[in-house]
Amino acid sequence: MSKKSDVGARRFHDKAEKEREYKKQLPGEDDPPLPEPVEPIRSDKTPGRNDPCACGSGKKYKQCCGKG
Repeated sequence: MSKKSDVGARRFHDKAEKEREYKKQLPGEDDPPLPEPVEPIRSDKTPGRNDPCACGSGKKYKQCCGKG
């Protein structure tokens, strides 16, 4: 065999081995199902520069907590 075919065969076997290892991690028919996906936490909309500050100071956001 030539070197090219040896390299190609090695890549094929490496890829097949990785696929077998990956499939071992997946649940089988007898295993319990995977848990439901978790909904990502989303933060509220950030206040605009001229909105009143959420801390309750009465100042604009840019003059209070929005500095820096």
